[in-house]
Amino acid sequence: MRRPTFLQSLIRSEPARVAQLAAGVLLMIVGPLIGAPIPVPFPIGLVSFGLGLALVLRNSVWARKRYVRWKRRYPRAGRITEFGLQRHKKPGDLFRRRASTTAQPTPAATTDHAG
Repeated sequence: MRRPTFLQSLIRSEPARVAQLAAGVLLMIVGPLIGAPIPVPFPIGLVSFGLGLALVLRNSVWARKRYVRWKRRYPRAGRITEFGLQRHKKPGDLFRRRASTTAQPTPAATTDHAG
């Protein structure tokens, strides 16, 4: 396992986590307030609420436990929020994964049928 870089250790420090948690709560509160009165084609309030939720879930154990309980109670809504919170991979990652699985020899091709 690699040692974390200075920036990674700074981001995961306790003051930075508290600041990220506060920013997440602020985004969750302000998101619907700025999104409701502004008639724009892009849902700014929904996006800011989602970013705030992601920050809160990343930095609060209590919020993660509550979120897991909520997801178990409402699985359909949980799938929607999981889709919104998921990390999207780079376009080439899927190709690399497929190439690595097809390059491996199958077990039937490696067995020796001497007899």
